[in-house]
Amino acid sequence: MEVLTYIFAFLVFPGLLFSGCMGLLVGWVDRKVTARLQWRVGPPWYQNFLDLAKLALYKETLIPKGASAALFLGMPALGLAAATLVSTIVLITNGVSGAGFIGDVIVVVYLLLIPPIALMIGGFASSNSLASLGASREMKLMISYELPFILALAAVIAKSGYAIRFGDIIAYQRIHGDIFMSWSGCISFFTMLLCMQAKLGFIPFDMPEAETELMSGPYIEYSGKALAIFKLTKAVLLFAIPVLLITLYCGGIKLSLDGLPDCKGFPIWQAGLIKGVIEYVIILVLIVVIKNTNPRVRIDQAMKFFWGIVTVSASLAVILALIGL
Repeated sequence: MEVLTYIFAFLVFPGLLFSGCMGLLVGWVDRKVTARLQWRVGPPWYQNFLDLAKLALYKETLIPKGASAALFLGMPALGLAAATLVSTIVLITNGVSGAGFIGDVIVVVYLLLIPPIALMIGGFASSNSLASLGASREMKLMISYELPFILALAAVIAKSGYAIRFGDIIAYQRIHGDIFMSWSGCISFFTMLLCMQAKLGFIPFDMPEAETELMSGPYIEYSGKALAIFKLTKAVLLFAIPVLLITLYCGGIKLSLDGLPDCKGFPIWQAGLIKGVIEYVIILVLIVVIKNTNPRVRIDQAMKFFWGIVTVSASLAVILALIGL
């Protein structure tokens, strides 16, 4: 019975089905806001669902000549599985009091590495020169943002009493207030936000796919179901990453009813849920605004940026967290 519960959590709720649908809706918000900023109407809310269904049901999945079929077709599934696990772990720790396990923060860090690695391997396996170039850019970009990302997370861990479990980080913030409201937390938050922008492959860090230069880079040979899986992976990450940031810096989205009394007829968990939704919208807006107000940078510029000012900022956040600020 416990195995069936885990399978249901991974495949249905809060896993693949729920996170995928929410990710496609969040992606529609991104497209709609982008369209309005460009004085366009934008697509209807169901457009991403139609696009995914068209790819999965009506487009043929082609394997390029000379490609490694096992790697070429296996990498999209691996990336989607990792993104789904990230979303599942983060949502469960927000929704069930005491859920999670020791070190789940570290596990999520490792899982977040898998989608870009899967994209890199898939690009190299396609035996296409433009895909290989895009995959090499993805590799350099990942190496660039991982250092400040780890330092930003280290600041959160130090600030929360060296907790490496999401439940402990959330519990710390319920007692001491949101980590974002501290100097170290604020600096760490914006550092991690920039790293997540690169992890999502959004402008100004979309140089691996660079549609005007590389014609989608690692995605160039993908079609049909394989391309649909890659698009669904990005949608799941777009949904899960703001939730992860809220969990680390804003006390989580308080979905749990355990131990939360009513307050003058208005349940605290409802107030916490409303607060979490507002924070989610703000983070999503920040991601979309950054995407629509910056030009694409070169890969060398991105590396200098992340290894320079972003790493310095993350290091400052760690120092401030260690001295209690």
